[in-house]
Amino acid sequence: MVSGLYSWFSSMFTAFCFIFFSFILLLSLFSVVIFVLRLKLGCKCEICHAYLTSSWTEEFDNLCDWFTHLLEKSATGTIHIHVLGNTITANPENVEHILKTRFENYPKGKPFAAILGDLLGKGIFNVDGDSWKFQRKMASLELGSISVRRHGFDIVSSEIQSRLLPLLSSVSGKQQVLDLQDVFRRFSFDNICKFSFGLDPGCLELSLPVSEFAEAFDLASRLSAQRGLASSPLIWKFKRLLNLGTEKQLKHAIKMVNELAQKMINQRREKGFSDRNDLLSRFMGTINDDKYLRDIVVSFLLAGRDTVASGLTSFFWLLSQHPEVESAIREELERVVRSSDGRQQIASYDQMRDMHYLHAALCESLRLFPPIQFDSKFALEDDILPDCTFVRKGTRVTYHPYAMGRMERVWGRDCLEYKPGRWLKDGRYVPENPFKYSVFQAGQRVCLGKEMALVEMKCVVLAIISRFNIRVPNQKQTPRFAPGLTANVRGGLPVLVQEKAIVS
Repeated sequence: MVSGLYSWFSSMFTAFCFIFFSFILLLSLFSVVIFVLRLKLGCKCEICHAYLTSSWTEEFDNLCDWFTHLLEKSATGTIHIHVLGNTITANPENVEHILKTRFENYPKGKPFAAILGDLLGKGIFNVDGDSWKFQRKMASLELGSISVRRHGFDIVSSEIQSRLLPLLSSVSGKQQVLDLQDVFRRFSFDNICKFSFGLDPGCLELSLPVSEFAEAFDLASRLSAQRGLASSPLIWKFKRLLNLGTEKQLKHAIKMVNELAQKMINQRREKGFSDRNDLLSRFMGTINDDKYLRDIVVSFLLAGRDTVASGLTSFFWLLSQHPEVESAIREELERVVRSSDGRQQIASYDQMRDMHYLHAALCESLRLFPPIQFDSKFALEDDILPDCTFVRKGTRVTYHPYAMGRMERVWGRDCLEYKPGRWLKDGRYVPENPFKYSVFQAGQRVCLGKEMALVEMKCVVLAIISRFNIRVPNQKQTPRFAPGLTANVRGGLPVLVQEKAIVS
């Protein structure tokens, strides 16, 4: 009797599972078919055809260069990719409209939140409305504090002196190729972990150890970005439902990130956090929800790690093409800082404010190679952009800093040239319209960590060029970027390092 009942339940459960998963599979396949048919039958324009067939790859190395080409050809600096439901613009007036004038009509939106939700949760970069306002106000108070900025500066200075410089010295003159992008990623990861969690992962130690946390975080970031490249969100959602392929990898990577974050939160609660300066400890003074704390800090981890490394990588590639810029920075450094032994030291926080040419050189590099190449919002209601482009409710609207930096109508005929002088007037740095130069966003969502990121980059640049000659063996090869949340160069940036002789 019992055996028969068990057999009946077992067969019923098997049948239920088969029917359930068959239904899900058929529903998903039907949705994908409808989506594909809509793409193929709904639009036959040249742009959509090139996107669907990937024929654009015959002329361009990456999608952003193709978009730049299309935007340059457009009379308004705006295009619409029908198959993606995406309006893309490189028009500064449109950017101001999106980020300032009609800010409330262009939130991040639910589609974006879904893509990064597993990694960022309800962190500041993945929410809108009251939650975003609360986190931004809280972050503004913390990051705007002089003591917090000094703390960040001290962390960066220590990492440079104790790890970055010794690592470069260890390979100096040995004809040993070093991937500078990997070095900068390790450097910035150590810094942002110390600043955010009070944790030192030691990624930049001389042995260049493998960090499980760094690898898990990298994988989670990359796979989350890949969701946005899918032809339909149904694809990655179906894979997540069945725990397949990249979604299975993403789930495992995020689990590792969550475990470490929770471990750090537990340690803070046990040992106390009132006397510590890292962001986690500061936020714990006002937030008791551990999940919310994790989301906030992981968001800062994402923002502070890859963006700085990306910016430094592009900058040193440009320096290899423009030795006159490196010479000008060194001359400026000599005027501002010189030690008793004749060698320049890391400039102080205040001294860097007087280094206008260095600041201009970094801004010019970020103009051509912004770490965040594009950013998207979703229209809540129908709207008309300043260039008369109609935006239908629910449309994805993307502004494109990478393309804007290469637009002749925005930056002039020399837009493709690296010229720090365009930022200077009578030797002093003059900022540009933030909606023309939207590298750090603009309006209400302008980057709160902008100044700290620039200071970190300045510290690294000055420390390296005052002590080492960095040579890129293949100078003619323009950086090719891999898809991701931030711009990373395919294959890294291989360099040769030679330590400069001490001048008595």
